[in-house]
Amino acid sequence: MNTIKTEVLIVGGGPVGMAIASELRYQGIDCIVLEQTDGVVTDPKVSTVGPRSMEFCRRWGISEAIRNAGWPKEHTLDVAWVTSVGGKEIFRIKFPSYAQRSLPEYSPETEQVCPQDWFAPKFINSLGEYPQGNLKFLSRLESFTQNETGIVAQITNLESGSSKSGNTQTIEAQYIIACDGARSQIRKQSGIGAQTFHQTQVFQSVVFEAPQLPDLLGPNNAMVFFLVNPIIQEPLRAVDGKGKYRLILKPQEDGKIYDAQEAIAAAISIDTPYKIISNMPWRLTHRVADTFRDGRIFFVGDSAHTLSPSGGFGMNTGIADAVDLGWKLAATIKGWGGSKLLDTYETERRPIAVRNLEQANANLQRTQKRSIPPAIASDSPQGREMRQKMAEGMERSGVKREFDAPGVHFGFRYQSPIVIEDNINLPSEDPFQWSQTSYPGCRAPHAWLEPGKSTLDLFGHGFVLLSFKGKEGLETFVTACEKRSVPLKLHAIDNPEVAQLYEKAYVLVRPDGHVAWRGDILPDNPLAIIDQVRGEFV
Repeated sequence: MNTIKTEVLIVGGGPVGMAIASELRYQGIDCIVLEQTDGVVTDPKVSTVGPRSMEFCRRWGISEAIRNAGWPKEHTLDVAWVTSVGGKEIFRIKFPSYAQRSLPEYSPETEQVCPQDWFAPKFINSLGEYPQGNLKFLSRLESFTQNETGIVAQITNLESGSSKSGNTQTIEAQYIIACDGARSQIRKQSGIGAQTFHQTQVFQSVVFEAPQLPDLLGPNNAMVFFLVNPIIQEPLRAVDGKGKYRLILKPQEDGKIYDAQEAIAAAISIDTPYKIISNMPWRLTHRVADTFRDGRIFFVGDSAHTLSPSGGFGMNTGIADAVDLGWKLAATIKGWGGSKLLDTYETERRPIAVRNLEQANANLQRTQKRSIPPAIASDSPQGREMRQKMAEGMERSGVKREFDAPGVHFGFRYQSPIVIEDNINLPSEDPFQWSQTSYPGCRAPHAWLEPGKSTLDLFGHGFVLLSFKGKEGLETFVTACEKRSVPLKLHAIDNPEVAQLYEKAYVLVRPDGHVAWRGDILPDNPLAIIDQVRGEFV
């Protein structure tokens, strides 16, 4: 039996597990990701990488690879509500294709359609396979123990095609991160519960290929079709922009799942050949773990929270978890993080998980509250009137929020002991009233410093002090950081527009790009500020 030593052991090689491995490696921390499978993803699953997640991919150097993963740049990104695909259209939200789209004023990145079977290989290529890289495939965690100094885990190296054969190894690490999904065995072994916020629902996922359908639809094509008929009131989504689709179904009233062919026939009224790839039931839970930490064990992604896919917040919430925890683990392992820094992972991320869960559930409920009479698909005056009234109601209710929600992705604010608030221009709690702000706890604003270089590109390693009043007096911050071995970079920015966006003369930004402190004058005791934001406070 041989022993492997690493600083952080990550269990679960899904998107969030690979995200935290990317952040730890970016921060210079050694880690290993255990994944039971061979890493090949066959189910497309998640389809859109959110804009904040794309900003993190930018820092890890893989954003362009994700953009070029395969989604056609000319493909429509519209969302349409229809009685059936090829039937009557009720309402449409138009979005420009990636070829037509310009960058938003608030980010150097846009979201990107990239299903998990495309997304995962980009991480794999970046991280590499163990032992040269970070990903250890065909490896199963059998057991683990923790003590005051670290984690000792027993793993089995699985042979391809067998779940039992192979040899056992020991891995010793300082910390273990559970990215092992909604049914997290690590969380259960730790005795950590998960509060249920809404009733569990069962859905059915049908993936099929209809390669001629996009051309047959022509200008009526869309990225997402919301089906509005008495049989199906769920979405059909283009997976790859080339004829592969996913149809989400709520089981019938008697609980039985739909026959896939019958469901596709109800969803599509155009005669076109298709091939069913998969037909699988799945359970939608709305849960948040009671705690995100148990000693040296941390819960990230689905092991910490599960939420409705409506709005696409789930994976993106997990990736933000990964970055928040990643820099804090790095600071602690390197010795400059304070004794209470790791406690703030739960303090900061759990409220955001609850917030995003409720936003996703609101999107889900908007769809499920509709009652659809058969006449809606008819050419009768009654049918036309029903479609018109539904369209007007959807316009009033703001259904676009589910598909264009920058406030959900960017507008959350960390409220914790390592954020020094000033109660000046407190931002709105409503994510749909979001605008960029340098208020402490918020993600620092994006602005272009020069072509291709965002203010966000300044952040990542250690703290960054932005000064809009030159460099005079900044040595007091430098001295304070040197006393605590805290990495600090100074940037004096002479740009009135950026200065106005950042609101204050001095803004201290954390490694994750969130504002830690700001002020119009330099503090008398910068050491006290540095101690607080690095997690050493009373």
